[in-house]
Amino acid sequence: MTINRRRFVQTLAGSAALAAGVRPAFGQPAAEFQMKWANNIPATHPSTIRVKEAADKIKAETKGRVDIQVFPNNQLGSDTDMLSQIRSGAIDFFPLSGLILQTLVPVAAINGVAFAFKDYATVWAAMDGDLGAFVRETVGKTGLHSFDRQLDNGYRQITSSTKPIATPDDLKGFKIRVPPSPLWTSLFKALGASPTSINFSETYSALQTKVVEGQENALSLLEIAKLYEVQKYVSMTDHMWDGQWVLANGKSWASLPKDLQAIVTRNVTAAVLAQREDMAKLNVGVEATLKQKGMIFNYPDKTAFRAVLTKAGFYEEWKGKFGAEAWAKLEKYSGKLG
Repeated sequence: MTINRRRFVQTLAGSAALAAGVRPAFGQPAAEFQMKWANNIPATHPSTIRVKEAADKIKAETKGRVDIQVFPNNQLGSDTDMLSQIRSGAIDFFPLSGLILQTLVPVAAINGVAFAFKDYATVWAAMDGDLGAFVRETVGKTGLHSFDRQLDNGYRQITSSTKPIATPDDLKGFKIRVPPSPLWTSLFKALGASPTSINFSETYSALQTKVVEGQENALSLLEIAKLYEVQKYVSMTDHMWDGQWVLANGKSWASLPKDLQAIVTRNVTAAVLAQREDMAKLNVGVEATLKQKGMIFNYPDKTAFRAVLTKAGFYEEWKGKFGAEAWAKLEKYSGKLG
């Protein structure tokens, strides 16, 4: 089954209540637990589609006791806004990249260490295994609950409106948008670029107005968010893998009885695993789709970029920041870094 924007739009059309959540019909009692799930992902992305399916199943299985309303596409604010909201309890669930969660939980960004994971088998072994467990335990100390599985944000590629990025030299002085994350900023500074932290909700505008020349993201998001309209070149660097931790406000989560927690956990886990399969299928055809839309691809030598990072002290810096225990768990899967 091929997944493309048409299918996403068709799916969305059949889910008219997606953007605003579902309110009880007249005459029906309100749910015992009315909860909000917010994200920064377009409504047509597999992450949102699968979460909406999970919310519907949770409502049915709890006999209406738990009603999770889904607010996609930054409706409730930027990533940094929503991180504050989930900490305060203004929203109940929020999937967030570990590289942005890093501003609260430094070790949450460890999966974003450049060129750490050679393939998806390695990613899931690490993040569903002891490296992920180590991060979740740390997240739990901040008053947030983290579910066991991460959504797939994909391997990230560099795009540009001005030139292809073929070698590290092409990044010297290159104005690139990065999410608000110390590790992302550090990575591109080590490569000689000029990174600017911009929330995803503002990225299209920043590219369109030439505030920055380029950005980096998974191919699927280039297609779904229409970044091909404001970018010309795609350099397949695979410089990092990114995933979203599915977070819940700790007090809100604790307010759910154990039986309801079990229903929510089971359905969220199933949604995440389905999203991962969706992303794998989507990635098969998205490169061809982007080429049809006029994007020009090149395939750099990744070892050259890693060599520059090693020489710049990037790996040694982050080994010190993450700590020896976390770094040892990472290198169990990545091999020696630096």
